[in-house]
Amino acid sequence: MTSRLRGKVAFITGAARGQGRAHAVRLASEGADIIAVDIAAPLPAAVPYDSATPEDLAETVRLVEATGRKVIASTVDTRDAAGLRAAVDAGVEALGRLDIIVANAGICIPETWDAITPESWRDVIDINVTGTWNTVAAGAHHIVDGGRGGSIILISSAAGMKMQPFMVHYTASKHAVTGMARGLAAELGKHNIRVNSLHPGAVATPMGGGDMISALTAATETNPQLAHMITPLLPAWVAEADDVADAVSWLAGDDSRFVTAAQIPVDLGATQY
Repeated sequence: MTSRLRGKVAFITGAARGQGRAHAVRLASEGADIIAVDIAAPLPAAVPYDSATPEDLAETVRLVEATGRKVIASTVDTRDAAGLRAAVDAGVEALGRLDIIVANAGICIPETWDAITPESWRDVIDINVTGTWNTVAAGAHHIVDGGRGGSIILISSAAGMKMQPFMVHYTASKHAVTGMARGLAAELGKHNIRVNSLHPGAVATPMGGGDMISALTAATETNPQLAHMITPLLPAWVAEADDVADAVSWLAGDDSRFVTAAQIPVDLGATQY
């Protein structure tokens, strides 16, 4: 790895496992200290995969520390604006600055449109949209106050560029994240803060485990002709979390210093037709 992020500090949500852990370890390996946050507790009942645990978050801490970097970890729900702000403030006090935000936390619930309940709609929007907003609001002022510029990366989805059938609430939330990144890029640009959205397709993480595949399969059977709407162009079909972390690392560093308000897909070409 390079030392492209040496001396910088990154705030990452959903850091206990999967993509969030990969981002934390990758940015640490590039020289950044990490403020790591995860709910590490039960997710809403309609989510068809297992929740992250405190043990998962502790493993992320261990892996970051193994790179030689510092990490401040907190168990916080991204829907808790005050809790997020307290976690970031404590991390900045301990580590001295903030340069990078990776708003990664989110949930996915495969359901046909007419099976979506008011509760599952609210849960997806609250976590994926409001939680992302809370993440930025908790940390961006620290980057502004630092006067050095920085990078904010909002993890959207292929569903934030192209509709994902059988999860209208998820598609709506990820399109909102895409628009949020563009609006923030406009207002924060004067502070030399870049804001971009990153759009993974299918990624091999715990989110794809549990009953996730069976739930998606059951929804797809209601309208099979939509089954291949997000089909990769490349033969691998599924990316690894480290592939997404490569893009996060690039967006976090100076190699992308003139990239802002962009939508960066890491989806094997699935959104390009």
